[in-house]
This record gives sequence, C-alpha cells and structure tokens, in this order.
Amino acid sequence: MFDEKTKELIAIGASITANCHPCLDYHVTKARELGIGNDEISQAIEVGKQVRRGASAKTDRLAAEHVGGQTAPTSPAGCGCR
Repeated sequence: MFDEKTKELIAIGASITANCHPCLDYHVTKARELGIGNDEISQAIEVGKQVRRGASAKTDRLAAEHVGGQTAPTSPAGCGCR
C-alpha cells in the first residue's frame, strides 16, 4: 500500500499527464495539507510533463502514419517519456 504522501504525488503527476486542471488544483492542495513541499511537488509535475510529452509525440507519429505522413525516427524501445 502507498502512503498518502506517495498517492498525492502520483496524483499530481497523473493530473499533469491528463491535462486536468481541477485534479491538479485538488491534489496540490491535498499535498500541501500533508506537508509536502514545493520541491517534491515540482518533481511530480516534471514526471507528469515527461510522460505527457512522450505520449503526445507517440500519438502525433501514429496519427501521421494513419494518413501516410512522414514521421520522425523513434527510439527503438520505451514509451518516449524520458
């Protein structure tokens, strides 16, 4: 089981990845209530941004492939978030 701190940090990253403004507001507020500082919140935000960038890039490539467009080379392994 994850502790409450870990759950809120995961939720912050997931909120960023999902582009969910109300979720981000809620989970950052909850994190602050638990005493989580800006450094850890910032780290969770950065992880969410990395995942979102990777997912967005992969989706853009897939969309281009569906219409016969040229795509940039992809790395051979991984999801693209790092």
